[in-house]
Amino acid sequence: MDPDFLNAFTQPSTLDQFLTKDVITKDEKRKLIKPTSSNNPKLEELKLFLTEWINRTLKEEHIVVKSLEEDLFDGLVLHHLLENLGSLKLDVEKIALTEKKQRQKLSVILEAVAKSLQLEESQLKWSVESILAKDLLSTLHLLVAIAKHFEPTLALPPNVQVETITIETTSRGLKTSNAVEYITENKENVEAQSKDDAFDELFSCAPDKLDAVKKALLQFVDQHVGKLGLNVKDIESQLSDGVILLLLIGQLEGYFLNLRNFFLTPASTMEMQHNVNLALELLAEGGLLNFPVNSE
Repeated sequence: MDPDFLNAFTQPSTLDQFLTKDVITKDEKRKLIKPTSSNNPKLEELKLFLTEWINRTLKEEHIVVKSLEEDLFDGLVLHHLLENLGSLKLDVEKIALTEKKQRQKLSVILEAVAKSLQLEESQLKWSVESILAKDLLSTLHLLVAIAKHFEPTLALPPNVQVETITIETTSRGLKTSNAVEYITENKENVEAQSKDDAFDELFSCAPDKLDAVKKALLQFVDQHVGKLGLNVKDIESQLSDGVILLLLIGQLEGYFLNLRNFFLTPASTMEMQHNVNLALELLAEGGLLNFPVNSE
């Protein structure tokens, strides 16, 4: 893992490209696919697959999609897609010409998607604003979620991942962070998870040995963060806010985490979740986490 990961910036030209296109504005935070992933063959395969799937699904309605970002942002195609796949009757106009009406239309559509998929707001990887802004990452996440729910047997291209950059404007200037994000499931990990691993066996076959394993893990964690003057007595409660987890990763990888990048004494659930998300990003960047984990 790169010791300077937390402070790493993309090439200036890349940032300039984002800024000159007004992709990010003051006090805004955006996650984007890095240009280095734009020609990813697997990404192109997924885009083509989803485009053909939509066109095949809406063939009788004479709707032809050529660009996922350009043709889905106003809600028209999404409206027809949901009505066709889920027989959902949405109380919105078929065609919305103004930005205000497009935003209202998307709000109704995405609310229906979240309800159908039984997703909480914190689980959504898209928003009205990101779809309206023709954000490819959000659009792909949305379409994949719809496809998996309404057509679970659909053979989506597996293991599609992209490099992302999160750009945020703060009072101190521009802040960026990099990560690797899966858009479709890592098939190898899904298959591996379908089989019982050592911990599954502990829970199902040898619960009496679980305490011994927890004790060993506790000693392992305590041994490493103890060098920082910390004492860990309970893994579940003390790792839940992400602080110990981040410090442990730093100790094991041999680098210092900038205290400005996480909350050392988190005072809210949002700050705790920020810490855990950062820890998961570090693990993914180091190649230690190749499947999605819900930070909550």
